[in-house]
Amino acid sequence: MKRWLKISLKILSAIIILIILTWLAGAFYISRNKKEILSSILAQLNKNLNGQITAGNMEPTLLKSFPGVSVSLHDVLLRDSLWAQHQHDLLKAKEINVSLNILSLIVGHVNINRIAINDAAVYIYTDSTGYSNTSIFKSKPKTEEKKSAPKSSALEVGKIDFNRVSLILDNKKRFKLFNFNIDQIQGRMQYPDSGWTGKVKIKTQVNNFAFNTRKGSFLKDKSLEGTLSAHYSRKLDAVILAPEMLNIGGHPFKIGAKIDLDKAAFAISIAVDKILFRDVALLLSPNISSKLLKFGIEKPIDIRGKIIDDGSGKYGDPLIRVGIKVRDNIISIPAGKLTAASFNGSFTNQDTVGGIIGDENSAIKFHTLTAKYYNAPIRIDTFTVTNLARPIATGLVTSQFPLTNLNNSLGTQDFEFKAGTADLRLYCQADIDNFRFTKPVISGGIKIANADITYLPRKLHLVKSALNIIFNQNDLSIQDGHFQLGKSELNVSCSIANFANLYYYDPDKILVNLKMHSPQLYLNEFMPFLGPRNTKKKTASGNSMKTASKQLSNVLEVSKMNINLTVGKAIYDKFLAKNLAADISLRGNGIFFNKISVEHAGGALSLNGSILQQTGSNTFKINSKVSHVSVKDFFYSFDNFGQNTITNKNLKGYLSSLVDISGKISHTGKILPRSINGKVIFNLNNAALVNFEPMVKVGKFAFANRNLSNVEIKKLDGILNIQGDKINISPMQINSSALNFNVKGIYALGAGTNVEMDIPLRNPKGDENLTRQEKREARMKGIVLHLKAIDDEKGGIKIRWNKDHD
Repeated sequence: MKRWLKISLKILSAIIILIILTWLAGAFYISRNKKEILSSILAQLNKNLNGQITAGNMEPTLLKSFPGVSVSLHDVLLRDSLWAQHQHDLLKAKEINVSLNILSLIVGHVNINRIAINDAAVYIYTDSTGYSNTSIFKSKPKTEEKKSAPKSSALEVGKIDFNRVSLILDNKKRFKLFNFNIDQIQGRMQYPDSGWTGKVKIKTQVNNFAFNTRKGSFLKDKSLEGTLSAHYSRKLDAVILAPEMLNIGGHPFKIGAKIDLDKAAFAISIAVDKILFRDVALLLSPNISSKLLKFGIEKPIDIRGKIIDDGSGKYGDPLIRVGIKVRDNIISIPAGKLTAASFNGSFTNQDTVGGIIGDENSAIKFHTLTAKYYNAPIRIDTFTVTNLARPIATGLVTSQFPLTNLNNSLGTQDFEFKAGTADLRLYCQADIDNFRFTKPVISGGIKIANADITYLPRKLHLVKSALNIIFNQNDLSIQDGHFQLGKSELNVSCSIANFANLYYYDPDKILVNLKMHSPQLYLNEFMPFLGPRNTKKKTASGNSMKTASKQLSNVLEVSKMNINLTVGKAIYDKFLAKNLAADISLRGNGIFFNKISVEHAGGALSLNGSILQQTGSNTFKINSKVSHVSVKDFFYSFDNFGQNTITNKNLKGYLSSLVDISGKISHTGKILPRSINGKVIFNLNNAALVNFEPMVKVGKFAFANRNLSNVEIKKLDGILNIQGDKINISPMQINSSALNFNVKGIYALGAGTNVEMDIPLRNPKGDENLTRQEKREARMKGIVLHLKAIDDEKGGIKIRWNKDHD
């Protein structure tokens, strides 16, 4: 064996023997001086404490820290000087293991290398006055002798471990409560002149992490695990935690912090990537998470945040600032879903710098938000929700999209879009009540061009449609509106006062003032308004959009509408009118004709009335004035008013009348036979009754030599009372070219005809040269036939003698 190797082995053996001897000496010393060493340790620990740390007993545990020596302290208590008042032990441990420096023991001084606290409870308590039991660590008054004490007398521990420790920080003054079940904390400490540094490995469960116990706990029942780098600065009197990865609830967070020990202030920085929104929400206090969980973000997001407390307790809550990064995500909100959503978001509970910290000064902001809202692309440069105590939302929304994008998105089958584009630019401000927009104030507009729209409940198909919808805060107006319904064209303008305030809560109070002009209108194309709505719905993919669609549909049906309509030419089946002017109101299930005037059949017609929509058919009331219209054309236009006895083929001349009738009309616009009731006062001029069956039969019965198939009447005034299928003819004197007669009675469209006629045989032709007075006196002279028209057995009319005449 080489000489240098022999020397090395001898030196190594000597060192080992020396260590063993030193260790044995230390062990012997501890076993012989347990009381003195315990007193020394406690004296070391009690230095500069305003209170006392005590231990029940001490046992040497020699092999635990070889080549050092260690002791185990049992039943350790650490109490401040006011413990008797608040009864909270700062530390209560079943066992504390203390590793000692052997050399320091030999020279009669105790240096602690390591402290391990096992099965313990730490309770840091602050009462409502601000007193804390941590005041035990405040320095005692120093004497001149203590000032000259060597630096080495300060307590410096190289390693501190916590195992199975309950840690509670209870601040009654600031309503804070932090409660941890610590499975393990391992700290490795160094003591440079600036303070101390260390690596702290932690594994713990959070029972409570409440910055304000009145609002609940953050991180409730979540695990914490990781390693932190800590540094204590004597100059700043602060502990600084360098940003390190810490698993919270199984997800890695980068956590950094600064804790100001003198002011009890702190600042915590948090960064986490690729985490689910729901997982983040569940880390927060219930007052926050309950609100956030009303929203959803399906894919992972990135979050950056800071929590800052200046220690003053001025506002109760710490300052919170959070940033969020969302890319190509799906977001659920109470009003529906945003797909392909990207934005940068932020939250702070101190929106106004220097203002209070709290809901009243909180703000949520979304920057450069792009998304699809039910297939409609939207962009919002900045969307802000301020004052979370009474939230107000503001933002500028822009969007351009084809209307066909909406077909698979709406919650009902009210609308179907085949073509057209929408260009939207709206500045919105609204209160938020239970996460829904209320009292909206909207400025801006929506332009719809080249639209092909079907309103399915009424089966109205509108093509070549265009609208310019203008929002002026609460009011809404429509400009440059154009619709084509079949062959009908409508130019539209509209105004709705206070629309935004009434839309959600009082839609029945919405009043639409609508002006329409048309060069040509085919009224039969608007007959769907007479029928009931088709309320068949399809299942909506999202309940919120279904609710919104039902709301819109309800508004369209229950809101009130005043229509001012002018039409160059109006056509309905056989009816043709010119220069129509109408004032019409829509109220609920009623259409009210306030005033309608029109040129028709060479004369004029004006009317007012109403149509009430019902399930089987509609009821109507009409008050009309007819002025000098061609009676032939008039009867033709109105399809002979639902009867076929006196038709346009039987009539000539000009009619003026006052009509007050009611009846029923089908959902297709046809007057139901025998449904009319009312009164007709009429005047005929230069008229003729052509091929009127009852008159022709009278001619065959009594006047074979006279032409009763074309009876000319210069003037006739009469009153008809209509009751269903019966027309009550008030007594009339008819002076005609063929004969003069008096008539009265009931003419029935079915059974029940009973018309009395008094017919003088005198031929009016022979009285043509008489004066008017002479004609009246001669009218009933001579032979007078008293006849009656009644039903025959075959359903027709027969003429017989009226034996009961007056």
